[in-house]
This record gives sequence, structure tokens and C-alpha cells, in this order.
Amino acid sequence: MAAADCLELEDMSDDVLIEARGIHAYYGASHVLHGVDLHLRRGETIGLMGRNGMGKTTLLRSMLGLLPPASGSVQVRGRGMTGAAPHRIARAGVAYVPEGRGIFPNLSVRENLLMAARAGHDGRDDWTLDRALDTFPRLRERLAHGGQQLSGGEQQMLTIARALLTNPDVLILDEATEGLAPLVAQEIWRILQRIRESGISSIIVDKNFSAVSTIADRNVILVKGQIVFQGGSEALRARPQLLQAWLGV
Repeated sequence: MAAADCLELEDMSDDVLIEARGIHAYYGASHVLHGVDLHLRRGETIGLMGRNGMGKTTLLRSMLGLLPPASGSVQVRGRGMTGAAPHRIARAGVAYVPEGRGIFPNLSVRENLLMAARAGHDGRDDWTLDRALDTFPRLRERLAHGGQQLSGGEQQMLTIARALLTNPDVLILDEATEGLAPLVAQEIWRILQRIRESGISSIIVDKNFSAVSTIADRNVILVKGQIVFQGGSEALRARPQLLQAWLGV
């Protein structure tokens, strides 16, 4: 192996928080992912994009232990986590905001938040209830409300705040603003920018190419379970014909 290759691998091991290598995944007989590689570096934000049914959620679920891959590997900070239980991956500093939000409708906003609150894997306790409520002031006004009493935007804020209270190093969001009114979606994007500035690494799935590419350090596009593009936003915007083919934008 060349010296440059060795240096790159050494840098990767110090810097990469979560990594998938050669992931193949199936739902029944349907082969969804075809040897996908993806890594997220410390402090990096990735926009994971593609049309519906291209494998984005399947890739996230494979990395999070929710769908063990048929082959390939998953590592968190260089430790093998392939097929590990989701709670082990969460305890290693990876938080997940799923499509559909997954709040507890019969618990109050305060209870939804406090049930998740804990120090990070290294003992950090930067995200407290007060900090979460400062970041999401609308939730402070709704603390006594049940989860089912919140609007869709407020539920998404609650889900993100709950994830932050686990003090993660990695935040993974699937369909970050799907179904939200434009003004509410804008607020979510402002919050995600603040989270990015706090140093948390993120993988964000969303159909709003403009918003995702503005916040992302790197864009990854999946087509039929394979990565067809990986790079910066300017390089992606410079390929309008391929953007139309890949994303319909």
C-alpha cells in the first residue's frame, strides 16, 4: 500500500465517527442496497438524497442496527457494530430522528424529553433540558401538553430535542421536514444549522435539495441502492441535467 494510502487510512480512523462498508441489504427477496460505502467524519454534515425507494432509509436502518445487513460492515469510532442491537449503537453516541417522529403521544412534552436525557458516551452533558428548551422555545410553551396535542412541526421539534438530550456525537435525521408547512420547515432548518455549529455530526435525509445542499458539507445521492454522486454542493449544482435525472430538481 502506498504511503499516501496509509496516511488516509490513519486519518480516517482518527476522524470517522460512523462508517458503513460494502453494505448489501434486502427486504425479503428485494435486493435494496448494493455494496454501499458511507462514512461520517467528526463535525461533518452529510445530505443523503435520492428519489423515493432508492435505499436511503434502508441504509440508515442498516447503520443503526435496525436492519442487519446481509453483508458488509458497520463501525462506530472504529469498533465493529455490524448487526449490533440498536441500543448499543445509540449508547455509542448515535441518535436517530426517524421518519414519522416516534414520540410517545400519551406522555407530556416534558416527559418525552426527560425520559431520554442522559450524559453522552464520554460523560458529556452539554445538552440539558434548559438548553433544549432555549433551542426550541415553542416546546417550553407546551411542556404540559401531551405529545398527541402538538402540531406536526412541534412533534418534529420534540423528536429532535429528545435526540439531543442523549448528548450524541452523531445525529441522523430521516425526512427532516417532510409534511411540514414552509414556515415551520424554515425553522427546522435554522435549528439544524445551529446544531451543525455546535459540532454535532449529522446525516440528513430530506427532499428539499436547496435546503439540504446549503447546510451539508458533502452530498451523497443514492440511485437504486448505489451511490452515484458524492461531493460538495457547488459541484452538484453544476450538473443540472444529472440533478434532474437523480432528484427531479
